[in-house]
Amino acid sequence: MSATLMLALVVTMIGTSFLSGIFGMAGGMILMGVLLAFLPVPETMALHAVTQMASNGWRGLLWWRHIQWRAAAAFLIGCAVAFAIWTLWRYVPSKPVALILLGVSPFLVRLVPAKFKPDPERLLHGVLYGSACMTLMLLAGVSGPLIDTYFLGGKFERRQIVATKAVCQIFSHGAKFAYFGGLVDQAASLDPFMGALAVAASMVGTSAARPILDRLTDTQYRTWATRIITAIALVYLVQGSYLLLSWKT
Repeated sequence: MSATLMLALVVTMIGTSFLSGIFGMAGGMILMGVLLAFLPVPETMALHAVTQMASNGWRGLLWWRHIQWRAAAAFLIGCAVAFAIWTLWRYVPSKPVALILLGVSPFLVRLVPAKFKPDPERLLHGVLYGSACMTLMLLAGVSGPLIDTYFLGGKFERRQIVATKAVCQIFSHGAKFAYFGGLVDQAASLDPFMGALAVAASMVGTSAARPILDRLTDTQYRTWATRIITAIALVYLVQGSYLLLSWKT
């Protein structure tokens, strides 16, 4: 990896961690798209996992008093079940498939009937959404739209959402790193120096976001989170569809 590419990725990681630090979402989706443009899928998944573990871990420490442990535990049970199943297959998606899944997931989530809308305080909902999010994590690299729906569906305020989601994401991205960094046949090789830069960049961006999250109201938080996710999803849906059509022609 060239020095220029490393610098560009570090700047991107700071920016996306800053965005995620405010909304607890969206930054990971942007970073995944950037990494997929320059790196093979397994290496992209491994580097993205390291970055997101650092970002979410630091975010969790900053807001640890707001973590809702019962909701996190239910979600992680579902993650563990899905991870155990997927390790038997060890599937690695192509770039077009990963991008299309990134793009289509927010819109599929919005089609869920009202009676199936999630409540993060219910154990069964946590297990079901945890399983679905882990599946999306291993196929597309992120599960932001789905996990956002899980937490936004309840009555948690913005700090509780950001903090609890951070705990869940630490473990789900850790599972992704184990999956792509050591379990799949095309094992990813992660440059230790780039990994260290990713951790540092994530902590810088996350720390800078804290004052802004403090100033937002819950209404502003929910409104802007929905708008940002929709815009990013449309970009990836178009990009993935274009790549898929290019590969077939």
